[in-house]
Amino acid sequence: MQPNLRRRTFIAGLTAAALTLTACGGSDDEFKADPDALVIYSSQHENVTQAWAEAFTEATGVKTQVRPGKDSSMGQQIVEEGAKSPADVFLTENSPAMTVVSRANLLAPVEAATLAQLPQGFAPSSKDWTAIAARSTVLVYNPSKIKESALPKSMMDLQQPQWKDKWGGAPGGADFQAIVAGMLAMKGKPATQAWLKALKANAKIYQNNVATMKAVNAGEVPVGIMYHYYWYRDQAKTKEGSKNTKLHYFKGEDPGAFVSLSAGGVLKSSKKADKAQQFLKFITGLQGQQVLTDSKSMEYAVGKDAKSDPALPALNSLQAPKVDPFNLNSDIVIQMMTDAGIL
Repeated sequence: MQPNLRRRTFIAGLTAAALTLTACGGSDDEFKADPDALVIYSSQHENVTQAWAEAFTEATGVKTQVRPGKDSSMGQQIVEEGAKSPADVFLTENSPAMTVVSRANLLAPVEAATLAQLPQGFAPSSKDWTAIAARSTVLVYNPSKIKESALPKSMMDLQQPQWKDKWGGAPGGADFQAIVAGMLAMKGKPATQAWLKALKANAKIYQNNVATMKAVNAGEVPVGIMYHYYWYRDQAKTKEGSKNTKLHYFKGEDPGAFVSLSAGGVLKSSKKADKAQQFLKFITGLQGQQVLTDSKSMEYAVGKDAKSDPALPALNSLQAPKVDPFNLNSDIVIQMMTDAGIL
């Protein structure tokens, strides 16, 4: 594909993403914010958000209204709406979408009592938002196609020529882009550019994490990069997409051990700021974190003393790299991926 055509395709993709947001959450004309409800813009999993909203209403009597969408497009939607946004709360799957809103100076500081419910490192240095859940980067592999001893020692090793056509990923998704944002924060731009150039040359590209996992399961590629919870959810059900696979955790603060934080923030423009702060405190507290675990999303609970699903390895055992989530920049990553010809 020629560079100009590639860029036009990328722009068309952004337009499609915006249309997807309209279809999911409604345009300004279609979405009618209930003036009596706490309005939650959410790109988190719909079943998790709805469970949180219902539990919060039951516990407090506060009426809620959820507007679903996608990570990056919903973050941009809030920026476009600015101080006129009807949103009181914003929830994301990955933190870079929240950082877009934070850098536009549209978030109110999270109350100290809420931040105190989470371990250190689960909020950005800005304290504009807080983690509400977490997911770990993993290498899914097919033992019939590759021995465990032959797996890469680092995710960075996948740029080596011997991995050509032997691994897969879904760089078009917000999940993968968050992983690259973590790499960028850790390794810097030259190293990340080199890795992306090798991704373009070496990797097989799939639509999403589930497609990546299924490709490894089917033996199309020996290994793939994705988030952990897709595998655990499939394992807890039919195992149809994962029965031939195992997970490898890189650990050792490798870029491949990156843990992405789902984020929650309160809009500075909210006319229900007290209730919005109350909602954040609820979902990061023990009751709200139990709602997350009971949803079977297989994401990690992040609150102090909160219990994740017992099938998951302990979050503090993953040896994730220490990255200030405030430094994760999805806009730069998307531009770098575009320049590398990936998007």
